[in-house]
Amino acid sequence: MIIESRAYARAGLLGNPSDGYFGKTISIIVRNFGAHISLYQSPELRIEPQVQDIHQYKNINDLVESVNLHGYYGGDRLIKAAIKKFWDYCRAEDIRLESKNFSIRYHSTIPRQVGLAGSSAIITATMKALMKFYHVKISDTNLPSLILATEVDELGISAGLQDRVIQVYEGCVYMDFNSEYMLSHNHGKYTRLDPELLPKLYLAYRIDMSKESGAVLNNIKVRYDNGDRFVIDTLEEIASIAQKGKYALQKRNYAELHDLMNTNFNLREKIMTIRPADKDLIETARQCGASAKFAGSGGSIIGIYHDDEMLNRLKVELKKVRARVIKPFIV
Repeated sequence: MIIESRAYARAGLLGNPSDGYFGKTISIIVRNFGAHISLYQSPELRIEPQVQDIHQYKNINDLVESVNLHGYYGGDRLIKAAIKKFWDYCRAEDIRLESKNFSIRYHSTIPRQVGLAGSSAIITATMKALMKFYHVKISDTNLPSLILATEVDELGISAGLQDRVIQVYEGCVYMDFNSEYMLSHNHGKYTRLDPELLPKLYLAYRIDMSKESGAVLNNIKVRYDNGDRFVIDTLEEIASIAQKGKYALQKRNYAELHDLMNTNFNLREKIMTIRPADKDLIETARQCGASAKFAGSGGSIIGIYHDDEMLNRLKVELKKVRARVIKPFIV
């Protein structure tokens, strides 16, 4: 029997990047793109590599193009780390795993290096497949923390819980990462929001970006850990935007949501260096009349558009800065 599992891309609607600093966020799943895992029993444990995991190239230009598109690491390291962390969890919880092996392969359509959580999607889908294969139950509340631990402990990736929560819960979720609650429960408070409440959203991502998302957040983490008051206060203000956004969403006050999304980015810009290519996305979208903020750590933006005319204008203008515009499929 072949076990199939999937995890999708995500976009931070409000509050990011405060999730890594005991803040608050609202996120949506983006089912337009996903990571797919196939797992089946086999005599030996085998991770089947994808093209980007096989270090064989036509020539030096092919190698450079591969690095620009996929970075220096493929997806097999993510799967290996997920398997190891799953085993650690089961051992710590005194869960006896059946003595059987498997082969596992992955495929992902999530655009790389544009902040849509492609790496965590592969880990999430792997965890779901392992749970099915070994008949292990891990609650939706606790699973995101295990996925995050895989990235932080095993791979040294700087990240927060937001991406993993929305990829487990899907739909639209409000997250409160209150420090006292987090320290005592090892997870935040997660509240599902009705996707029907959402306004008209567009998502735009650059088609020529290549970066490690974790590296962008490293400087802000150092300043936060060193007690930089300006950084701490700004992150708290960003977190408050998510809380305000939750109430505005419930009231369908889309004008307020429009302003909150713009403010979210404006505050982020005060404490982080924004790459010119990313700033072009924001400014181009706002010149069309839409709101615009980062969907993740850079390379993609999300915002509210008013009508089809504005959406078409966004597609035309953002194409000029090498970005593709889609309507996120959430449900």
